[in-house]
Amino acid sequence: MTRRTPPPTTDRPARLVVLVSGSGSNLQALVDACADPAYGAEVVAVGADRDGIEGLARGERAGAATFVHRVRDYDQRADWDAALTASVAAYEPDLVVSAGFLKLVGAEFLAAFADRYVNTHNSLLPSFVGIHGPRDALAYGVKLAGATLFFVDDGVDTGPIIAQVAVPVLDDDTEETLLERIKEAERRQLVDAVGSMVRRGWTIDGRKVTIG
Repeated sequence: MTRRTPPPTTDRPARLVVLVSGSGSNLQALVDACADPAYGAEVVAVGADRDGIEGLARGERAGAATFVHRVRDYDQRADWDAALTASVAAYEPDLVVSAGFLKLVGAEFLAAFADRYVNTHNSLLPSFVGIHGPRDALAYGVKLAGATLFFVDDGVDTGPIIAQVAVPVLDDDTEETLLERIKEAERRQLVDAVGSMVRRGWTIDGRKVTIG
């Protein structure tokens, strides 16, 4: 099945809701890009699963609304998912970006934002899924690592791939040095891909994603 999402009207910038769990360095890269009107987007809200993180402070400094939903504050995971869905929906996003958001969303969230919720992962998917991508890449002995931007589905790092960027794995790399190299490439890719998506729209045909 082919699903086409056109770009939002040219009368306004696209509305981004960004979800974070930590320092929000990828969020900051998006905020900085949005300062240029030609980028075509604005960060209207930043959501998190915990209080007191730098990612929320970055959102506030950028003038975005912020909200927090902690899983432990809800009796059922589905209740947390419903609350998160309602908060994101209130800002009528054209695109929802997971920028280091460390929680898996549930069925209600995916139903509401299917084809509009993207995540970035620090490996070249489908290799090295999960939270230890760079470490696992080093252990396997690959010569190229990288980052993948993809649409989130109900699996773990399994959704249709939007963009990928590769970086070399050096002989003397540690997990930390490789991770830092990946982060820099990942940040550039996120900014470039999100900008292209909101300006040109996108199509998902099975697992194939086309921008424009």
